[in-house]
Amino acid sequence: MKKKYYIYLLPLLLLCNSCEKFLDKSPEDLLTLDLVFSDKTRTEDWLAGIYSSIPDPYWGFAMEIGYDPLSDDMAPSTGWEQFGWTVISKQTGNWNPTSSWSPNYWTRLQQRVRSAYIFMSRVKPNIAQKLTEEDVEIMRNEARFLVAYYYWLLTETYGVVPFNDKIVPSDAADEELMQGQIPFDRMIDWIDKELKDVSTKLPASYNIPSKYGRATSIMCLAVRARMLLFAASPLVNGNPDYKGFKNNKQEDLYNNVYDQQKWVRAQNACKELIDAAHAAGHKLYYEYNSDGSIDPFMSYQNMMFAKGNENNEILFARPSIPSYEYDKHAQPRGTGGNGGMGVTQSLVDAFFMKNGRSINDPASGYVEKGFSAQPEVRNTKWLESQGDQAGKKGQVTLEGTWNMYCNREARFYVSVLYNRAWFRREGRTTRFMQQEWDGGPTPDAPQNGYLLRKKVHPAFDPRTGANPYRPGILYRLAEAYLNYAEALNEADPNNPEIFTYLNLVRQRAGLPGYGPGAGQILLAGQSDVREAIRRERRVELNNEGLRWSDIRRWKIGEAVLDANFYGMNFNGSKLSDDENDPQAFFKRTVYQRRRFSKKNYWFPVPQSEIDKNLNLVQNPFWSN
Repeated sequence: MKKKYYIYLLPLLLLCNSCEKFLDKSPEDLLTLDLVFSDKTRTEDWLAGIYSSIPDPYWGFAMEIGYDPLSDDMAPSTGWEQFGWTVISKQTGNWNPTSSWSPNYWTRLQQRVRSAYIFMSRVKPNIAQKLTEEDVEIMRNEARFLVAYYYWLLTETYGVVPFNDKIVPSDAADEELMQGQIPFDRMIDWIDKELKDVSTKLPASYNIPSKYGRATSIMCLAVRARMLLFAASPLVNGNPDYKGFKNNKQEDLYNNVYDQQKWVRAQNACKELIDAAHAAGHKLYYEYNSDGSIDPFMSYQNMMFAKGNENNEILFARPSIPSYEYDKHAQPRGTGGNGGMGVTQSLVDAFFMKNGRSINDPASGYVEKGFSAQPEVRNTKWLESQGDQAGKKGQVTLEGTWNMYCNREARFYVSVLYNRAWFRREGRTTRFMQQEWDGGPTPDAPQNGYLLRKKVHPAFDPRTGANPYRPGILYRLAEAYLNYAEALNEADPNNPEIFTYLNLVRQRAGLPGYGPGAGQILLAGQSDVREAIRRERRVELNNEGLRWSDIRRWKIGEAVLDANFYGMNFNGSKLSDDENDPQAFFKRTVYQRRRFSKKNYWFPVPQSEIDKNLNLVQNPFWSN
């Protein structure tokens, strides 16, 4: 009997205005495969449905997926747990294999993979509707990319997962249907080979605006490079914690013997990406001052907002995203926002001083206590601190700013909204103290004295609903440079290209580079360079969904996440930094105790899946 497969053609949350005709489709009734693939529009709907699980790097990374708050970057109001922010309980270690996780990658991404295999087997030309064989071949390869990408997302989240490289019929034998996990390195090898091959079959870009966001060779190479960097890192390269952890076939799921060649493999993949990206016209995004110098404030701010055809730094993006809730939750309560999506004190401390040195460097000039006697002015077109007012061009801090926030690098001011910073849209300073416009005791206030500014559009206005366009960036060239520098430092630590690519990122940020040259900051050896690269990643890529992955792959979770988390004094009602005054706002205060242990390096396999498939094994330490 001929089998029929059925599927709901999904409504999409995806992609930008120029892409709506392809990707923003309405739901359809249940349709047979023959009917779907005999119609061009329904065929495109099916492919769009496969695309629909590409993560949303705004609201998804903040709330649903939770990568940023699971790291030490983001600090959503702890009081929001009562409103469905289950990521708060994950921060504090209060979760298990039965806990809910709305993205549900284990099920949802494997459904997308199955849909992709069906698509590849059934899509066909439709000459009458101008769907050519060339179109079909590109669409098949788009689906191949999405299969490999989704398997990487599954692997990055769970470590090891079941794998199929074809459609498994619903009436197949239990042995085919109920598969256990395959070894980590075997999955990496398959994804690596698949992405490399597909990269030779997809274009580097499209000259049709409506195709922006569709799979490209650059996207293939970007996913591959990040994946191989992860696979070379301490979590899965010689980690003794996973020795003896086996699947249902008694195969070792992780190789616990360190392999230096994994770093070489990552280094080569990162360089291949950079070379291909440069050849395709990708470059860092810059904005300039009137004297021709780089404006680090405007470059870093607008790098997240500039449209695809204006921003060649983007390697892989969802062309549009539902950013309204992200922006609203990070805007002060007294300005119409929800006012509680902040950043950690740990992130505040990570930003460099304007001379490029860390705050714990004696040469940095960092001062924490006291308040500034005058505004600080720099060479920038940035407007957010009264820079739009007569006589105040280039002003970045106000008189009376707490010294912790003075003389910091540009990325700090673009990323962090602190108490008594200027809020341009409202024409006033932020008021985060108790009983003030933007402060407590409500949970819709920064629990630790900070709100997130990065990726929040300065023209967003929750009062009027103004929500300017921005792309949802998942991979960009600055990350590729830092990936390459890291892999090269591990594979070939004396290679001068380490500083070349690390310093390109710092130059755009307005900071001096590392190295032995005049005006540069000297580093002593491989270990110092490793730490410098990690610090640069922490700052440059903050709140872009990458810090969670970095903490895990470097195997530093217990050191940085199993700890008290600090901020300013939520209960403070005085503009004071007197440590002995309980009402002083400006003093380091614990606002949350987070928990992290060895099991938390991977999400648990959902217990409901283990109950259905006895060939699955639970991830390490989650059964204890």
